[in-house]
Amino acid sequence: MNEYQNRYSSYETEMEVKQGLNAYISTVFAWMFIGLVVTAAIAYGISITPAVVYMIAGNPVLFFGIIIGEIVLVVYLSARITKLRFATAFGLFILYAVLNGVIFSVIFLAYTQTTVWNTFLITAATFGVMALYGRFTGTDLTRFRSILFMGLIGVIVLSLVNLFIGSSQLGWVISIIGLFVFLGLTAYDTQKLKGYYYGTDGQPALRQNLGVMGALALYLDFINLFLLLLRLFGRRR
Repeated sequence: MNEYQNRYSSYETEMEVKQGLNAYISTVFAWMFIGLVVTAAIAYGISITPAVVYMIAGNPVLFFGIIIGEIVLVVYLSARITKLRFATAFGLFILYAVLNGVIFSVIFLAYTQTTVWNTFLITAATFGVMALYGRFTGTDLTRFRSILFMGLIGVIVLSLVNLFIGSSQLGWVISIIGLFVFLGLTAYDTQKLKGYYYGTDGQPALRQNLGVMGALALYLDFINLFLLLLRLFGRRR
């Protein structure tokens, strides 16, 4: 009888842990989704006033100032995430999504609305497949971390070089490489949520804050996949 009770208790505990993990991952993805909705709403809201969009696109100080602000936010969050209150961390994530929405409003100048929304749906489907793979695969994706990081650095460096060269062929190559890098990062960042959950047992505040960083990482994966697919297949005005 005791042996049966022990087995039942062990099974019950295992189920509780799995349910807790599933709830945690669902919450992080919900936060990511909120960030995407905020960005889309801000971008669309600004885009319906062309004068404002042209002001943003035509003012390098404002445009690049916002981009620098986004970089500062990500660096600050990464450095202070273990010390911030959850409300502060989540608020900074939403602020990042708002700033990104301002920048994204410019996209509506270059691409038709149909192209933007179709690309969004394709991105959502692709992102979803890779996220599911990262969630359920038995493969340890940390072994690919160095390759993905090197690929990301390569994409950044080549993109900077292409700013001066202006090569459409190099731009196409960068987009293809970047697409594979961010597909891999989507799976990797999804699997990393398991580490946040199991590695912070007994520290719910830290688990929540790391969840915000997880939501930000997945948000960035989605945004970059969207931009890369838009460059590859988007129909310009």
